[in-house]
Amino acid sequence: MPYTVKEIFHTLQGEGAQAGRAAVFLRFAACNLWNGREEDRAKAACSFCDTDFVGGTKFPDAETLAERVSDLWPAGVGGPRLVVVTGGEPALQLDGVLVAALHDRGFKVAIETNGTLTLPVGIDWVCVSPKAGTVLAVTRGDELKLIHPQDGAPPAAFEHLEFDHFFLQPMDGPDQAANTRSAIAHCLTHPRWRLSVQAHKIIGIP
Repeated sequence: MPYTVKEIFHTLQGEGAQAGRAAVFLRFAACNLWNGREEDRAKAACSFCDTDFVGGTKFPDAETLAERVSDLWPAGVGGPRLVVVTGGEPALQLDGVLVAALHDRGFKVAIETNGTLTLPVGIDWVCVSPKAGTVLAVTRGDELKLIHPQDGAPPAAFEHLEFDHFFLQPMDGPDQAANTRSAIAHCLTHPRWRLSVQAHKIIGIP
Protein backbone atom coordinates (compact mmCIF):
# COMPACT_ATOMS: atom_id res chain seq x y z
CA MET A 1 0.00 0.00 0.00
CA PRO A 2 1.17 3.60 -0.52
CA TYR A 3 2.06 5.77 2.47
CA THR A 4 1.87 9.55 2.85
CA VAL A 5 4.72 10.91 4.97
CA LYS A 6 5.08 14.45 6.25
CA GLU A 7 8.75 14.20 7.18
CA ILE A 8 11.57 11.82 8.11
CA PHE A 9 14.62 12.96 10.06
CA HIS A 10 17.40 11.72 12.35
CA THR A 11 17.45 13.30 15.80
CA LEU A 12 17.29 12.58 19.53
CA GLN A 13 14.05 11.55 21.16
CA GLY A 14 13.02 14.64 23.11
CA GLU A 15 10.46 13.37 25.61
CA GLY A 16 9.19 10.43 27.59
CA ALA A 17 10.99 7.30 28.75
CA GLN A 18 13.41 7.23 25.80
CA ALA A 19 14.40 10.91 25.94
CA GLY A 20 17.95 11.49 24.73
CA ARG A 21 18.10 8.39 22.54
CA ALA A 22 19.11 8.63 18.89
CA ALA A 23 16.26 7.79 16.52
CA VAL A 24 14.89 8.30 13.06
CA PHE A 25 11.49 9.99 13.27
CA LEU A 26 8.97 8.90 10.69
CA ARG A 27 6.06 11.34 10.77
CA PHE A 28 2.99 10.26 8.85
CA ALA A 29 0.52 12.75 7.44
CA ALA A 30 -3.14 12.90 8.56
CA CYS A 31 -4.87 12.47 11.90
CA ASN A 32 -8.27 11.19 12.98
CA LEU A 33 -8.74 13.86 15.67
CA TRP A 34 -8.07 17.01 13.60
CA ASN A 35 -7.74 17.75 9.91
CA GLY A 36 -4.80 20.10 10.53
CA ARG A 37 -6.58 23.21 9.26
CA GLU A 38 -6.23 26.17 11.61
CA GLU A 39 -9.79 27.32 10.90
CA ASP A 40 -11.03 23.98 12.29
CA ARG A 41 -8.72 23.79 15.32
CA ALA A 42 -11.36 24.91 17.82
CA LYS A 43 -13.62 22.01 16.82
CA ALA A 44 -10.88 19.38 16.95
CA ALA A 45 -10.76 16.62 19.55
CA CYS A 46 -7.10 17.61 20.01
CA SER A 47 -7.21 21.39 19.65
CA PHE A 48 -3.81 21.88 21.32
CA CYS A 49 -1.79 19.91 18.73
CA ASP A 50 1.61 21.52 18.06
CA THR A 51 2.57 19.45 14.99
CA ASP A 52 2.29 20.10 11.26
CA PHE A 53 1.08 16.88 9.65
CA VAL A 54 -0.69 18.26 6.56
CA GLY A 55 0.49 17.30 3.08
CA GLY A 56 3.60 15.26 2.56
CA THR A 57 5.35 12.88 0.21
CA LYS A 58 3.98 9.62 -1.21
CA PHE A 59 5.94 6.39 -0.85
CA PRO A 60 4.64 3.59 -3.07
CA ASP A 61 5.30 0.65 -0.76
CA ALA A 62 6.79 -0.48 2.54
CA GLU A 63 10.17 -1.44 1.13
CA THR A 64 10.74 1.99 -0.41
CA LEU A 65 9.76 3.77 2.79
CA ALA A 66 11.79 1.48 5.05
CA GLU A 67 14.84 1.98 2.83
CA ARG A 68 14.47 5.75 3.12
CA VAL A 69 14.36 5.42 6.92
CA SER A 70 17.46 3.23 6.82
CA ASP A 71 19.30 5.74 4.62
CA LEU A 72 18.92 8.37 7.35
CA TRP A 73 20.72 6.26 9.96
CA PRO A 74 24.34 7.47 9.86
CA ALA A 75 26.68 5.15 7.98
CA GLY A 76 28.99 3.16 10.20
CA VAL A 77 27.06 3.89 13.39
CA GLY A 78 26.40 0.72 15.34
CA GLY A 79 24.27 0.08 18.36
CA PRO A 80 20.50 -0.38 18.43
CA ARG A 81 18.62 1.33 15.63
CA LEU A 82 15.35 3.01 16.60
CA VAL A 83 12.60 4.45 14.44
CA VAL A 84 9.84 6.46 16.12
CA VAL A 85 6.65 6.35 14.07
CA THR A 86 4.47 9.34 14.80
CA GLY A 87 2.08 11.79 13.16
CA GLY A 88 -0.58 13.04 12.95
CA GLU A 89 -1.93 9.66 13.89
CA PRO A 90 0.44 6.94 12.69
CA ALA A 91 -2.02 4.10 13.25
CA LEU A 92 -3.97 5.35 10.22
CA GLN A 93 -1.13 4.11 8.00
CA LEU A 94 1.36 1.94 9.89
CA ASP A 95 0.78 -1.72 9.07
CA GLY A 96 2.47 -5.05 9.67
CA VAL A 97 4.18 -4.99 6.29
CA LEU A 98 6.03 -1.77 7.11
CA VAL A 99 6.85 -2.95 10.65
CA ALA A 100 8.42 -6.08 9.16
CA ALA A 101 10.36 -4.08 6.56
CA LEU A 102 11.79 -1.84 9.29
CA HIS A 103 12.69 -4.87 11.40
CA ASP A 104 14.46 -6.37 8.41
CA ARG A 105 16.72 -3.30 8.39
CA GLY A 106 17.63 -3.68 12.03
CA PHE A 107 15.24 -1.15 13.54
CA LYS A 108 13.25 -1.38 16.72
CA VAL A 109 9.89 0.22 15.98
CA ALA A 110 8.34 2.66 18.46
CA ILE A 111 4.99 4.36 17.96
CA GLU A 112 3.53 7.53 19.45
CA THR A 113 -0.24 7.28 19.08
CA ASN A 114 -3.42 8.82 20.48
CA GLY A 115 -4.53 5.25 21.18
CA THR A 116 -7.94 5.43 19.50
CA LEU A 117 -7.10 2.92 16.75
CA THR A 118 -5.88 -0.66 16.99
CA LEU A 119 -2.22 -1.26 16.25
CA PRO A 120 -0.51 -3.83 14.02
CA VAL A 121 1.41 -6.62 15.70
CA GLY A 122 5.17 -6.46 16.08
CA ILE A 123 5.63 -2.91 17.40
CA ASP A 124 8.46 -2.87 19.94
CA TRP A 125 7.54 0.22 21.98
CA VAL A 126 4.04 1.66 22.40
CA CYS A 127 3.52 5.20 23.71
CA VAL A 128 -0.11 6.32 24.05
CA SER A 129 -1.01 9.98 24.52
CA PRO A 130 -4.71 10.07 25.43
CA LYS A 131 -6.93 12.96 24.40
CA ALA A 132 -9.99 14.06 26.36
CA GLY A 133 -13.32 12.91 25.00
CA THR A 134 -11.91 9.98 23.01
CA VAL A 135 -12.21 6.24 23.58
CA LEU A 136 -8.98 4.29 23.86
CA ALA A 137 -8.56 1.17 21.76
CA VAL A 138 -5.01 0.72 23.11
CA THR A 139 -5.07 0.22 26.87
CA ARG A 140 -1.67 -1.37 27.47
CA GLY A 141 1.85 -0.61 26.37
CA ASP A 142 5.19 0.77 27.43
CA GLU A 143 4.34 4.35 28.31
CA LEU A 144 1.30 6.54 28.73
CA LYS A 145 2.09 10.21 28.19
CA LEU A 146 -0.73 12.53 29.21
CA ILE A 147 -0.61 16.14 28.05
CA HIS A 148 -1.58 18.16 31.12
CA PRO A 149 -3.94 19.71 31.94
CA GLN A 150 -6.87 18.58 29.80
CA ASP A 151 -10.47 19.20 30.83
CA GLY A 152 -12.11 15.80 31.07
CA ALA A 153 -8.83 13.87 31.21
CA PRO A 154 -7.56 13.84 34.82
CA PRO A 155 -4.54 11.63 35.46
CA ALA A 156 -6.52 9.38 37.80
CA ALA A 157 -8.74 8.30 34.89
CA PHE A 158 -5.81 6.41 33.33
CA GLU A 159 -4.05 4.85 36.30
CA HIS A 160 -5.88 1.51 35.92
CA LEU A 161 -4.41 0.96 32.44
CA GLU A 162 -1.57 -1.49 31.84
CA PHE A 163 1.45 0.69 31.08
CA ASP A 164 4.98 0.44 32.45
CA HIS A 165 5.53 4.20 32.65
CA PHE A 166 3.14 7.07 33.36
CA PHE A 167 4.19 10.59 32.32
CA LEU A 168 2.62 14.02 32.70
CA GLN A 169 3.77 16.45 30.04
CA PRO A 170 2.91 20.14 30.45
CA MET A 171 0.78 21.45 27.62
CA ASP A 172 2.71 23.87 25.40
CA GLY A 173 1.35 27.30 24.60
CA PRO A 174 0.80 30.60 26.40
CA ASP A 175 0.06 28.88 29.73
CA GLN A 176 3.04 26.54 29.63
CA ALA A 177 4.65 27.91 32.81
CA ALA A 178 1.46 27.40 34.82
CA ASN A 179 0.91 24.00 33.23
CA THR A 180 4.44 22.98 34.18
CA ARG A 181 3.90 24.01 37.79
CA SER A 182 0.67 22.02 37.87
CA ALA A 183 2.35 18.91 36.42
CA ILE A 184 5.23 19.18 38.89
CA ALA A 185 2.83 19.51 41.82
CA HIS A 186 0.91 16.44 40.70
CA CYS A 187 4.05 14.33 40.27
CA LEU A 188 5.29 15.36 43.72
CA THR A 189 2.12 14.09 45.35
CA HIS A 190 1.40 11.16 42.99
CA PRO A 191 4.74 9.37 42.55
CA ARG A 192 3.39 6.89 40.02
CA TRP A 193 3.57 9.79 37.57
CA ARG A 194 6.81 11.22 36.23
CA LEU A 195 7.37 14.59 34.60
CA SER A 196 8.11 14.66 30.86
CA VAL A 197 9.40 17.85 29.25
CA GLN A 198 9.93 18.53 25.57
CA ALA A 199 13.71 18.71 25.73
CA HIS A 200 14.04 18.97 21.95
CA LYS A 201 12.30 22.35 22.06
CA ILE A 202 14.54 23.53 24.88
CA ILE A 203 17.80 22.57 23.14
CA GLY A 204 16.62 23.50 19.64
CA ILE A 205 16.64 20.22 17.70
CA PRO A 206 13.84 18.77 15.52
